[in-house]
Amino acid sequence: MSSPVYRARRAHLDDLPALKALWEAMRFPGADLEKHLTDFQVVHEANHPIVGAVGFQMAQRHGRIHSEAFSDFGITDQARPLLWARIQTLCTNHGIHRVWTQEHVPFWIQNGFQPAAPTLLEKLPEAWDRAQPGWLTLQLRDEQAIASLDKEFAMFVESEKGRSAEALGQARALKSLLLGLTALIILALAVGAIYVFVTRVAPGSLPH
Repeated sequence: MSSPVYRARRAHLDDLPALKALWEAMRFPGADLEKHLTDFQVVHEANHPIVGAVGFQMAQRHGRIHSEAFSDFGITDQARPLLWARIQTLCTNHGIHRVWTQEHVPFWIQNGFQPAAPTLLEKLPEAWDRAQPGWLTLQLRDEQAIASLDKEFAMFVESEKGRSAEALGQARALKSLLLGLTALIILALAVGAIYVFVTRVAPGSLPH
C-alpha cells in the first residue's frame, strides 16, 4: 500500500470543525483561535479532512509560528516540512524578515531557530508578549539593510513627489503663458479686423 500524499494550504471555513477537534485535543483556547482562522496553514490528504495545522501571524514584518497540532504525531516528519514551506512563501510574499515561535520541537531548531537573546526580544512585537519564556527566533533577512532600503525608498518617493510638483508647476505656468499669448493674438486679430474695416470704408462712401 502506498504512503499517503499530503498537501498544505491555507485554512478556510470548512476546516473549522476539524480544527476545533485538533485544538480541543491539544487543549488550546479554541474560541480565541477561531477568531484567527485564516492565520492557520493546514495539512491534508487529497479529498480527506485535515490532519495537522499551525498558526502563523504577521506583524511589523515579523512572523509568529504558534498552536501546532496534529491528529497523529506520527505524520509530523511529512507534515512539518510542508507547513514550513508554506510559511516561508508567506514570509517572502509579505516581506517578513524575522520569525518567532515557542514551539520547542527539534524540527524548528534543525531549521535554524535559536533561543532569542534579551536584545533580540526587544524587537518582538508587543502583541506577542515578550515577557513569555521560551522564545525562539530565526532571521530571514538583514533587518538593518532592509531598514536602510526602506529609508532610501522613502527618500526617493519624496524626491519624485518634489519633481512631479515642480513639473506640474512648470506645466501650469506654460499653460498660462500659452493662454495669455492666445488671448493677445485674438485681441490683435480683432483690432486688425476693425482697422481694416474702418480704413476701407471711407466716410464719403457711407450711404446717406
